[in-house]
Amino acid sequence: MTQPDPVELASMLCSRLCHDLLSPVGAMTNGLELLADETDPEMRERCLELLAQSAKASADKLKFFRLAFGAAGGFGDRVPVDEPKAAIAALIGDNKRIEIRWALAVDTLPKPAVKVLLNLSHIALDALVRGGTLDIGAERNNGASEIVVRAAGKKIAFDDTIGLAMQGDLNPAELSGRTAPAWMVGALAEQLGGSIQFHRSEEALLLGAVLPEGEGMIG
Repeated sequence: MTQPDPVELASMLCSRLCHDLLSPVGAMTNGLELLADETDPEMRERCLELLAQSAKASADKLKFFRLAFGAAGGFGDRVPVDEPKAAIAALIGDNKRIEIRWALAVDTLPKPAVKVLLNLSHIALDALVRGGTLDIGAERNNGASEIVVRAAGKKIAFDDTIGLAMQGDLNPAELSGRTAPAWMVGALAEQLGGSIQFHRSEEALLLGAVLPEGEGMIG
């Protein structure tokens, strides 16, 4: 896998984080502007409710990306699966169009496996543009973490460049904020001596990873 410039990769990951935070942070800014000019008690209460919702959404996204992109400080070599589970559930929030189903056969995962689990889940969520089901599974088999994420719905939106990035077949010069996370998990799997697979049909996207347990160079 050809390596992109580390600074460029970091910049693109930051761009993706900022893109996802723009909406809730922007809503807080708008809410504060409305609150400053509003005198009706009921409307002020509504503004405060919207501010609280936007603040929670921003905090949930930051917690997610801290584990998905960051060093996950505060944890040891292994992370309780309740942490990524809570991060994914919070990212979905009250979206009634998404049903999430868990099949986690382990209590903890190595940090690199948590990164892969979160990023594959995020890719799968992005694919469910009209809602659907999200199945997430993880187990340990023969000294390796095995992760499976399946998104199923009426319409699956999956850019082929994301698949190319995951498998290291995308020119690093063509990476963007949208494809950089996929490239990162592919590179991480390669460093661990593992692999990433994906299969897309009209109604489902299947993402999988086999990650030998060991110390990766990323995270």
